[in-house]
Amino acid sequence: MSLDPRTPVIAGAGQICHREGHAPEPVELLAEAARRAEADSGVTGLLRRLDSVRVVNLLSWRYADPGRLVAELLGAAPRHTAYTHPGGQSPQQLLTRSAIDIQEGRADLVLIGGAEAWRTRAAIRRETGERPPWTAQPAGLEPSETIGGPLDMGGPVEVEAGLVMPVAVYPLFENALRAAAGRGIAEHGRAIAGLWAGFSAVAESNPHAVLRRRFSAEEIGTPTPDNRMVGFPYPKLMNANNHVDQAAAILLASAGTAAALGVARDRWVFPISAAEADDHPLSERADLHSSPAIAAAGRAALRLAGIGAGELAHVDLYSCFPSAVQVAAAELGLPLDRELTVTGGLTFAGGPWSNYVSHAIAAMTARLRDDPGTAGLCSANGGHLSKHAVGVYSTRPPRHGFRHLSVQVEVDHLPRRALAETHDGEATLETCTVMHDRSGAPEHGVAACLLADGRRTWATTDDPGLMEAMRSVELSRRPVRVVAGTLRAG
Repeated sequence: MSLDPRTPVIAGAGQICHREGHAPEPVELLAEAARRAEADSGVTGLLRRLDSVRVVNLLSWRYADPGRLVAELLGAAPRHTAYTHPGGQSPQQLLTRSAIDIQEGRADLVLIGGAEAWRTRAAIRRETGERPPWTAQPAGLEPSETIGGPLDMGGPVEVEAGLVMPVAVYPLFENALRAAAGRGIAEHGRAIAGLWAGFSAVAESNPHAVLRRRFSAEEIGTPTPDNRMVGFPYPKLMNANNHVDQAAAILLASAGTAAALGVARDRWVFPISAAEADDHPLSERADLHSSPAIAAAGRAALRLAGIGAGELAHVDLYSCFPSAVQVAAAELGLPLDRELTVTGGLTFAGGPWSNYVSHAIAAMTARLRDDPGTAGLCSANGGHLSKHAVGVYSTRPPRHGFRHLSVQVEVDHLPRRALAETHDGEATLETCTVMHDRSGAPEHGVAACLLADGRRTWATTDDPGLMEAMRSVELSRRPVRVVAGTLRAG
């Protein structure tokens, strides 16, 4: 089969995990990851030929146009720079968009990546009380393009209930999964601790992981002073670890450009297909233990690639919390007893805010080169299981070029619940969690409740007895009372 020279191909990938002392500022970390990506390609001088530098949104520092700074550090003069909105789906969406641009002739060589120096930022603030002395760009500077859409983390009702940060929302998904599976609290806790122990085993052999250590299920699942309970049922070791200094970069080229510049054929990894969709807003979802958008995007990506889920040799599922992995695996038709990460996941490999999936794609590139002819899948997730992107990769070229599909129309037509912004009266508890303070003590409980007419409402409590029941008794499907947003026993 002759290969279209416009076919997009990953020519190189680089990663950094800075563990000791203060790290360089984020754009410097990303520039170094880009140099490693160039070295990985086996060809010197690629970075000076970049058409575009496209950067995943950063939280540890605010740059107006980080792509421009990275290009300057690399001695490149690209005609185009891009920046994304926040969200863990962004790296896959950025690669998808870049692959389309290359295939359609709008670019030949693109640098994609991101960086965070949150650990160093926090250390400088702790040591000096000041912001880091990092680069400030001139006012009014903008990238050539902003890619993707804004990430909505909830409206006034969700904010009032404390449902903004993922640390408070994913435990709700977890307890909904437990209720749907009919498992007891202790049994389910052992199951998810075992799942996460498997992720730590992968991180142990990942040179770019922040925690290169195998943890036992007992260590992960047992609350201790060093592994405090955060949002029940998640101790700290079941939460994404954003206290990292990490960067990842991917060089995406047309096959014709890669060949002309001398990138050896055995370095090439092809994006085969991709698909994306957003789930309904949190309060409007039919249930809190599934994701129709992951299912639709996964089906589309695999169909476009011409393979089944069982044919995937390598998988990396977005793993901010155990519930995200379980939901994605179920929707994609993947068993939980197979390896579901190539990095070790956001707890152990590191969770650099929106940029984790850049690391996953870089790690997948290496995995596929070591296992030529096989296929791998990366899933990306932003918000509260909200925005989803799925990509399929292989060292074998796609038969019909890179293919991409948005399946948003399919998801938009699915049933959704109405939100009861206020409610006084009886309800049925759907799922709940208890948030804990930094000492590990229970602080407040949050519950999703269903009304007789099918609407969902949110309720909170600081009652010690009710919070203890939330942690020790299966309350799902039990009657409760909601009074002015406060949860009462039924």
